[in-house]
Parts: sequence; structure tokens; C-alpha cells
Amino acid sequence: MPITPTIPFIIGFEVKPLSISALGIVTFTDGFIEETGLREITPNQIQCEAYGYTYNIASGTCSTFRYNTNLNTSFANISNTTKGAGNTTGTGTNNTYIMGENNTVKGFSRNNIIIGSNNEIANGVNNANVFGTLGEATATNSIVLGGNAGTDNLGERQSIHLMYGTQTTAGTTTDSYLNNTPDSYLTVPDNTAMYFHADVLAVRVGGTGTGNAGDFSSWVERGVIINKSGTLSIQRERDTIKSSGTTSNWRPTASVSGTDFIMDVRGATDVTIEWASNIKITQIKTGVTL
Repeated sequence: MPITPTIPFIIGFEVKPLSISALGIVTFTDGFIEETGLREITPNQIQCEAYGYTYNIASGTCSTFRYNTNLNTSFANISNTTKGAGNTTGTGTNNTYIMGENNTVKGFSRNNIIIGSNNEIANGVNNANVFGTLGEATATNSIVLGGNAGTDNLGERQSIHLMYGTQTTAGTTTDSYLNNTPDSYLTVPDNTAMYFHADVLAVRVGGTGTGNAGDFSSWVERGVIINKSGTLSIQRERDTIKSSGTTSNWRPTASVSGTDFIMDVRGATDVTIEWASNIKITQIKTGVTL
């Protein structure tokens, strides 16, 4: 396993690259010396991408596909375009386009677009699009429209568009996930109400249970979630739209857990079903204690 060229610690990080395998997998270290040499550490996604490498969520590995040789303690941002006054891109912001005034990208993010004024993309959010005034993106792959006056609070009135998805093979209720990424959900801010409208589609792609590949069903799942000082509640309803084949046990159900919005789904035993939920949210972030 070859040793990487000496790379300094990025400010705010306690780990840095140590070595690269023949397959391009990067091992990190915290600098602690053991009997066998420097201690080896597997980096998380933020650590991996901060040093310019590529993180594979499925395998939990960090690779050299995007190796950047120009790292230093200030960690210059890469390929960002800003047009307008007062725009800010935080440390580790890559491939981001901003047109407008006084917009902020918090950092350690990539492939984002902001058009408008006083908008913000949270730390670690990728592939987001924010338009309008005082819109706030907190979810990867989301589209946000901020419909606020300049004197309103960040995210006070906004629309959010995002996707949940999963695959089921059993007849038990299970979570679907934001962007089909395990254990990823939309967090509802304190003292915020959200009306959600989810167009949900499920398609059978395999399995030995009753029915056939190509069976499908669709629903509208909608309602209101409210976070009152850290406690979430939900009121919801569901309409079945159209279906074909054997789908009687299938259904989506929106729910909450902690401060997260969940889209639960239920399929059938020994039936492989792909689920997609196209979710549009209307938000009021009140700015007062509810």
C-alpha cells in the first residue's frame, strides 16, 4: 500500500489521508503512533470529500477518483462561480453557482445552484437548487423556492421539493428514505409547520409471491406536520389513485419520529417492490415558540 504525499490536516479536522491501496481506497490517520506505525482510520463521507476524494455511500469507502493535489490549511474552494455582491461559500464548497446577493453556502457541499437573495444551503448538502428570497435548503437533491420579503426570517415561507424511496420484499411496514439513502430523512425545524403532498408510486419488479412483475399501485398521501418546541405531530390522509394486478396489501403511510419526517411503506411477502415518493412541502417557519 503506497503512502500518500504529505498532506497537512485541514483546519477543523483531526484526521488526514495516510495511504492509498492498489484499488485506490484511501486510508486516513489521526496521527497517533502505535507499535505498528500510524493508526489507520476509515474516514466518513465529510472527511473523505473534504480532502478531495470520492466517497461511496454503498460500500462506505473513500477513493482517489477525485484526488486534489492543491490542498493546504486554508483548503481553497474548487470551480465555484459567484455573480453578485455579498455571496459566501464556506470551506469545501465545490462546483457551485450563485447569482444574486447575500447568499450563503455553509460548506463541505458540491453541485449546488442559488439564484436570488439571502438564501442559504446548509453544511454538507449536495445537488440542491434554491431560488427566490430567504430560502433554506437542508436536504441533498432538493429544490427550494423561498417566497419571502427581505425582512422575513430564513425559511419563513418556502416550498421544498424532494424524493423518498426504498425497496421492499416483505409484508411489514418499513421506512423509505430521503434520496433512497438508508437512515436519511428530512428534519423538521423547531416551531415549524409543513403541509406535505406526496405522489407515491410502487411497482413490482420480482419475487415469488402472489402476483406478477409489473403490478403497480399509486396513491396521494398528504397532511400537516408541526414541530412544537421539539415535539412533532402529524395529521394525514391517503387516497388510492390507480392500480393494476395484485396490490391489496400495499400502502404508504406518512409518520414522524423524533424530529424527522418519515414515509413508511408496506408491500407483500416474497414480493420485490420499488417505491418512489415525490414530495412537495409548503413550509411556515414561525420564528415564535409554539
